[in-house]
Amino acid sequence: MHELSVTKDILNIVLKYAEMNDVNGVKKITLEIGELSDMVEEWLQRYFDMVSKGTVAEGAVLAVSRVPVGIRCESCTAEFPVDLRSEERLKCPECGSDNLRVISGAEYTVKSMEVI
Repeated sequence: MHELSVTKDILNIVLKYAEMNDVNGVKKITLEIGELSDMVEEWLQRYFDMVSKGTVAEGAVLAVSRVPVGIRCESCTAEFPVDLRSEERLKCPECGSDNLRVISGAEYTVKSMEVI
């Protein structure tokens, strides 16, 4: 059910920028959501439809693209993507270290809006 609170946050961001730019209507909202997120696009859209009623964003479509998990090696500073489906032990492909930090894949970002 955490999609509801995230959806409210998305709507607040959209409405803020719509007001700042004298937007009459929002048609599409492009989101980037990290692969580490368990957000379900179908529920995001359903909740967005519910919370946006009566606003300039009513009827807007959410277009979601997933951001891959990115890792930085704290030993050699190499950065690399990670396949979450792999069962291999995670280690740096450059130096073999397991001193790693997640640098992407957990974010939620409003990338753009199509407006009228």
